[in-house]
Amino acid sequence: MSKSKKPQGEIRQSQVVTTFGPGAMVDLPNHAVLIGGLEFWLPGGDLVPEPRLSKKLAQVLGVGGVDLRTPPPADDDPSAPLTGINAFQFPEWFITQDIESETRPGMRTRLLVHRKALTKGKFVDRDRKRRPVVPVRFVRACRAGHIGDVDWYVFAHNGQTDCAKQQRQLYLDERGTSGDLTEVWVRCECGRAERSMAQAAIIENRALGSCDGARPWLGSFTKEPCGEPSRLLIRSASNAYFSQLMSVISLPDRDDVVRRAVDAVWTFLEVVEDIDQLKYERRKSAVKMALEGISDEEVFADILARRGLGVPGDKSVKVAELETLMASKEEVGEDRPEGVFYARSLPKQAWDRPWMNSVERVVLVHRLREVVAQVGFTRFESAAPDIEGELDMGVRSASLAREISWLPAFENRGEGVFIQFSTKAIQDWMARPQVQKRGLYLASGFKMWSKEHDRGARDFPGLPYVMLHSFSHMLIAAVALSCGYPASSIRERIYAIPNVGYGVLLMTGTSDAEGTLGGLVQVGRRIHETIRNAIDMGVLCSNDPVCAQHDPASSHERRFLHGAACHGCLLISEPSCEQRNDFLDRALVVRTVPDLGAEFFSEPTANA
Repeated sequence: MSKSKKPQGEIRQSQVVTTFGPGAMVDLPNHAVLIGGLEFWLPGGDLVPEPRLSKKLAQVLGVGGVDLRTPPPADDDPSAPLTGINAFQFPEWFITQDIESETRPGMRTRLLVHRKALTKGKFVDRDRKRRPVVPVRFVRACRAGHIGDVDWYVFAHNGQTDCAKQQRQLYLDERGTSGDLTEVWVRCECGRAERSMAQAAIIENRALGSCDGARPWLGSFTKEPCGEPSRLLIRSASNAYFSQLMSVISLPDRDDVVRRAVDAVWTFLEVVEDIDQLKYERRKSAVKMALEGISDEEVFADILARRGLGVPGDKSVKVAELETLMASKEEVGEDRPEGVFYARSLPKQAWDRPWMNSVERVVLVHRLREVVAQVGFTRFESAAPDIEGELDMGVRSASLAREISWLPAFENRGEGVFIQFSTKAIQDWMARPQVQKRGLYLASGFKMWSKEHDRGARDFPGLPYVMLHSFSHMLIAAVALSCGYPASSIRERIYAIPNVGYGVLLMTGTSDAEGTLGGLVQVGRRIHETIRNAIDMGVLCSNDPVCAQHDPASSHERRFLHGAACHGCLLISEPSCEQRNDFLDRALVVRTVPDLGAEFFSEPTANA
């Protein structure tokens, strides 16, 4: 085991949580390591208070409670208490950097050696020559996150062999210049065995055997039952590590707001027996004023709880956020420097335009605090939260520790702008035959995706979500042109909850000063202009008509979760997108080249 400390000021806490968490592979100057589990993270991180997120994560993990802490800081001062993150050397197989003499024209050969054959980090060959080595780039892994070294002797011989006991040399041949797997071969000194790495990439062949459930980042004796086919994984590939994250926005205690409002008019409400009677009482001026911005369901749930007849439900992450953002009060939260949330509603006359007729409310979020925690990780396929912000319980992710008592987390402080859409406008749009036809078209692509991901528990999010998600990407591109920082610094939060409401929140996505420049709030003050620009930009893509006519169910392109969407129009930086650029279709937002009639927004007129 070796210890790796992050250089002061070079790696942010957010990068540790999202990229370099437990189980991630990192290249060091002389070898590669696997970041150890949380038991191997030395103390020193600060507590990140966020009770709502802590409670949710404890439920997901099935534990009594869990703390949220920042990753341990680095300190190069030798007199300071020991802090840092421990790591395990991985992989244990290396290849020599110098090339063997060419046995045939155009072929480069390197020795493939195990860590135990190294002396002071170098391989001493039979001629007593010291050769520098680098870690081999191929390892085996499975979708559950398990990982291990390839058994190179078994792979090269396509079965068991005694060449390992006889210490016969293995070679890695590059029989071409492209680096393609078909040109990379593993060869044994015995002269009877060689095999192409392309065979290892075919999962059905089980060329790398079955997964043994190894979890080396958690230390020794931590294997668990698995049995999935082992897959070939390139250590530096983008699919080698996906952090499973959950985030919440720190909000004023909504239940406390409801409780205090009901207290103020309890003399009127103590006789209420049902929702209809509550609606009658709300006609009274005193009750109407006290309960402004609070739904009938919230008030009635509080009334039942006071009588011991019911307990307020455990709201999903996004439901709690949406209810706060949709509150009709002019201000929500406290306007103070140390505050975590402060928002003001923008008067309708400031943004009311013909193309904004489906918008119900615009909220400028002057202060916002987002807390993000890592729950686990996956390999090969990412696992995003569902449309209500909850983690998918059907996804098998790898654990960060043997016994979890805390999780790595970080907070973003910044600003944002929230756009609430009319529920009636979305329902009317959904009722149009052209929209329903487009929905079947997109669902066919999702069905194709599901066939290839038979163990996935992902559900189709629905057309309102796809439309709002696509609109959000268009808006991010338009906002970035005038807000003062790049699109990669802006993050989205999509709210498409039929029984609650619909909206889009754009917020700053960094944890440093870049998130406090005030650019999003300033853009929000003229949001009608920005939305108009987004609509105009989205009508035509540089890849049209190919983009606009993309078939989600096409097995040729294999972009099953995309409608009219590509890098020329909707795809943005993945950290900015809550679905990793899935579930996008420009045709649901604006009129595209085929003129399908499924668009939600009408094009602004030139003189509007």
